[in-house]
Amino acid sequence: MSPQEAQEALADAREALLGERRLLRVEELARLAALPDDQVAALGALAHEVRLDRLGPTVEVEGILSAKTGGCPEDCHFCAQSARFDSPLLATPMLDDQEVLQAAWETKASGASEFCIVLAIRGPDERVMARLLELVPLVQRTTGLQVAVSAGILTENQARRLAEAGVHRYNHNLETARSFFPQVVTTHSWEERAETCRLVQRHGMELCCGVLFGMGETPAQRVELLGQLQELRPAEVPINFLNPRPGTPLAERPLVGAWEAIRWVALARLALPGVLLRYAGGREVTLRDLQALGLTAGINALIVGNYLTTLGRSPEEDLRMLEDLAMPVGALSAAW
Repeated sequence: MSPQEAQEALADAREALLGERRLLRVEELARLAALPDDQVAALGALAHEVRLDRLGPTVEVEGILSAKTGGCPEDCHFCAQSARFDSPLLATPMLDDQEVLQAAWETKASGASEFCIVLAIRGPDERVMARLLELVPLVQRTTGLQVAVSAGILTENQARRLAEAGVHRYNHNLETARSFFPQVVTTHSWEERAETCRLVQRHGMELCCGVLFGMGETPAQRVELLGQLQELRPAEVPINFLNPRPGTPLAERPLVGAWEAIRWVALARLALPGVLLRYAGGREVTLRDLQALGLTAGINALIVGNYLTTLGRSPEEDLRMLEDLAMPVGALSAAW
């Protein structure tokens, strides 16, 4: 792509998003994905302009808790929690009330407004549902935090009951494009995940639907995924980068390059201008010293502290980064 063609692609995207105020089409996203590396900074600047236009400078902070770790029957090739792989991660029983509340209070102390309870399961059985229906109002009542849940594939009845219990957001990641999904998961389908996402929205919960870059997908498949997320219209999209886990089929995959990561952060913002775009797993090892740059290329939400099976930065480091960038911490809602 020539310098003139690159400038035209950026100008056309800017007019579509800020002038016409419409979503970019898949072919327009593919055009931006083909920009040369020396245009990534300009791509990020446009993404930051769009983020400020739609949602302002505020950043939403969230803490997550693995309330039931390991032993998952599914074969997601990136995940150390699968019982099908020879991972060093040991399965543990579900945490008790006090352990969950302690984690919630630690999350609140970081300035977070959202707390997500995560379970490594295909989907909840009745025993797990009963625990969630106890925990969600308990955490809300005790800490005042908004409570999100990630518990796998749902039925219609389960989605209704979780919504009635006060679940604010339900997390169910697509992870990757429909065309690439069978190469990383075989025990359930992309369509099953998408149907749970639709159930979440049908019952009034906000949908948190994340992506995982770096599993071997092509740029075209990443663009495909962004188009599929446009169709689902989630409230929040966590951006994860593969941090290869020992014992999993993707253990030897190379990390996504830092500059490539910034490109796809920016493209996610341009594809999904009004969502909460949340820094999630893998950012520390992928972006290293460029983490602040993502916050000026479209990111407007953070998971702070540790992730499900990997360590994150200290909340203090992230909050200092936001202070340095003059980005206030607060709760956000999507602006589709």
